[in-house]
Amino acid sequence: MFQDMGEVPPMMVESLIAASRSWIEGALDAGEYVGWLASPKQASHIVVGGAGVQLRRAAPHPLHNETGDVTIAKGAHAIVLNVYVEPEWRRHGLGALLMQQVIDWAQSEQLDRLVLHSSRQGRELYERLGFVPTNEMQYRKHT
Repeated sequence: MFQDMGEVPPMMVESLIAASRSWIEGALDAGEYVGWLASPKQASHIVVGGAGVQLRRAAPHPLHNETGDVTIAKGAHAIVLNVYVEPEWRRHGLGALLMQQVIDWAQSEQLDRLVLHSSRQGRELYERLGFVPTNEMQYRKHT
């Protein structure tokens, strides 16, 4: 995914894969990560897409719903990670199918908040599914 987006130099890809594998194994074991994989019906041994969610605990906070009512959130948050579809499988609804699984799961888990960081290419899909831009900012240390 990061290689396709031009975010990682070619000589760092293997290191990123190894670090990611180690992290995800630990997160799965700890129950902090949930993932979904997609395979074609005719070749279920081949993975052509996937998505994941990292669970995060937050402090209780006010939660505003669509009607303007306020409740106290229990602090169950998740961030969507690793949404990826192999290039030859794109534009067939697979990304939307994976994301709908994530959304359905988040609703069944009664999460207070589900967030993601979108690539430029994914923004239209996420907005169509109900994600909206927020006020999140990111600190970048000045060197």
